[in-house]
This record gives sequence, structure tokens and C-alpha cells, in this order.
Amino acid sequence: MNNQQNNPHPHYQVIIVGGGQAGLSVSYHLQKLDISHIVFEKNRVAHSWRNDRWDSFCLVTPNWQCRLPDFPYQGDDPQGFMLKDQIVEYVEAFAQKINAPLSEGVTVMRVRRGNQGWLEVTTSAGEFTADHLVVATGGYDIPIIPDYAQNLPDHITQIHSVQYRNPQSLPAGEVLVVGTGQSGVQLMEDLHLAGRKVHLAVGNAPRSPRLYRGRETTEWLYDLGFYRLTLDNHPMGDAVRHKTNHYLTGRDGGHEIDLRKFALEGVSLYGSMANIQGATLEFKADLTQNLDEADDVYVRIRKDIDRYIAENGIDAPEEPPFRKVWEPEFDPLTVDADAAGITSIVWAIGFRPDYSWIELPAFDVQGHPQFQRGITNEEGLYFIGLPWLNTWGSGRFLGIAEDAQYLAGVIQGKIEAAQSQTCTSRRPAMN
Repeated sequence: MNNQQNNPHPHYQVIIVGGGQAGLSVSYHLQKLDISHIVFEKNRVAHSWRNDRWDSFCLVTPNWQCRLPDFPYQGDDPQGFMLKDQIVEYVEAFAQKINAPLSEGVTVMRVRRGNQGWLEVTTSAGEFTADHLVVATGGYDIPIIPDYAQNLPDHITQIHSVQYRNPQSLPAGEVLVVGTGQSGVQLMEDLHLAGRKVHLAVGNAPRSPRLYRGRETTEWLYDLGFYRLTLDNHPMGDAVRHKTNHYLTGRDGGHEIDLRKFALEGVSLYGSMANIQGATLEFKADLTQNLDEADDVYVRIRKDIDRYIAENGIDAPEEPPFRKVWEPEFDPLTVDADAAGITSIVWAIGFRPDYSWIELPAFDVQGHPQFQRGITNEEGLYFIGLPWLNTWGSGRFLGIAEDAQYLAGVIQGKIEAAQSQTCTSRRPAMN
């Protein structure tokens, strides 16, 4: 740390906001480059893993994909899926190993451009300035609950998935889970396995096989190059950043989730949630469409793997063709929650980020940060740990190390360029 001339506040070359795995990974690489920095974490390391996940939570991707910088998974089950407490231990062990300059319990409340050109950072621990600021807070700030949820009668409990802990934490009765992203389907299964009667509002999330032709699907996809495909080369372009991840689970050793099978086991399926009027729950007529589209993605992944196996002459066991085990007779459009015995609703329709504390012109009209591989057009401002920052693995343990190393290198280059320019401007003119 050093103090700039005429600057009354502590100054760092880099301030990192967020002490999770992404922010700590950047710190690791900045330390290797001897760049002065500090990491502000408003809670404590691994807080979201520890406090914002349900009891039975586990990774969806296998443990071998946990590759923090120079700190890969070192357990005895690389094909398994770490449970919540194990994830916390992994991140905490990484933080301890790198000994980052970490300040926990410090909230960053405001970032703006100062008159001197550097970034002014207001925190709960005082004022700081920096030449560069890395935002590593993730995109899960504000739980999404639709406005019409306020129409639900008070006697029906409603929570967001971030508040869910276990089936026993909900009142007795039947449960409606809204959303079929990774959280929604896993909460549905958690409740179903506990013997609760579950209703599920099915969205448009795609699904994936877990095991196919004798091997874990993510291993096939890794070999196929899906994890190396960059945003610049993706056929969907920037739109892929907002695409919902495929649903499957790592529970009990990992398995795929076919909602049609759950329907056969008694889970009631509906289309996307549309509205609530009193105890009347309204759904869109898209259940059949959403199930079919999820299956289309599932089958397409299988075909990609089949093609790769054939092209490379790989000896792999054959699989029977996919078939639908259940079809809805119709798309139910309304349900009387009281008549059905639904006493609680779990909203699992995601989150939205909150960057209102960053007073810099680096966002689009929807409030999404604009960047190229984490580098914004606003000098000195960077993002990391977001889905498709550069690759599919950018928002996961798999791709963070590469992204962090790249950002640290960019920052180093800019620091060296600024120092060179300063030296040149101070050099006396030759006569």
C-alpha cells in the first residue's frame, strides 16, 4: 500500500470487491506479480456457499473440475460431487493457502471516478482509492420474485430458493416449486424424496444426460471442446450469457433428471407460472413445449457425443434410443391452491445482480456490465466470476483460474505502461 501525493486516503494499485473463489483467484495472481492490492469481502470467505444453499446442496459438476489456481481438488473422489460443507472447506483452504490481503466484514458502498483520475471507493471501513478495481461479487444479489406474488394470501407461505433449507422447514402440506433451472429441479427432488407432494411449474431450461455411453457427460463435453469454446466463437454470441444452464444433479453420486419420470412418481407438472389471483395459481399453456424443448437439447448432446465417438473410433457401449416415458394429456392452466392443499411456494426463478454502487458508465440499459473478457471500456474497471466471461467454465471452479490469470496480466501491463509513461514525461529534454 502507498499514499499518492495529495491523496488523504489509503491507495492501492488494485482493489478487489468480493472474497469468494473468483476474487481470491485474482489476488493469487496479483501476489505473484507483486502488485499491491486488497480484497474487501462484506461477509466472510465462502459465505454464499455456507449460508445461501440448502442442506443437501452439492455441486452439479464433478470434483475434477474444481481447479482453483495451483489448488486443484485433492480428495479421493474426483468423479464425485462435493457437498456444501466440503465446498466451504475447499474455498477456505484455498484462502488460507494463498494468504490473501483480505478484509472481511467490509462492505463496498460506492465506486466513482475521482478528480485525479483514480477510482474512489467508499466502504464501511472508510475511504480508499485505487488505480484498478475488480468486481468479483457474482450475479446473485437480488432474488427474483414476480410482482404478482404479492397477490398470494398470507396463509400460504412463500420463500425464494435462497431461503430454502430442507423439507422440514416448510409448513405441512403440498408445495409448489416455481422454476426448473438447476436449483428448482433439485429442490423439487429434495422435497419429493422426503415424501412431500410437489407441484412444479416447468420453465424453459434445457436438460442434460449425466452418464452416457459409459462415461460422465461432462467428460465427453470436455473432450469435445465445449469448455474451451469462447464467447467470441459461440454461435449464440453475447446472448449465451443469459442462457439458463442445463438441469441435472450431483446428488447421491449424480444422475440426470427427467421430469417426465417424476410425473409418473406423482409430481404434478404445469407450464410456466403466469399469475396469481388470490389462491388461484395461473400457468401458461407451455408445459408440453417446455418438456419437448428440454428433451431436444438432451438428445442433441447425446448425438454430439455419438458423432465424436464415431469420428474418433472410440470403443464405447451403445445406449438405447431416447423415448418419452410420459406425456401430459393437457396443459393445466389454473390450480386452486387451497383446494389442492398447497401451503407453500418456493420461487426458484433466479437472481439479478445489483451494481447500483458502481457509479461508472459501464452498463447497458438493462444494467448488465459491458466487457470483453472481463475488461470494460471504463479505464481500470474489471469483472470476473460471471457466466461466459470468456468460456462456459468462467462462472465455475473450472475456468476461474484462467480468467484470473488473464485479468492480472492485463492489469500488470497497464501498470507498467503507466509507469513507463510517467518516467518518460519526467525525463529531461535533450539539448
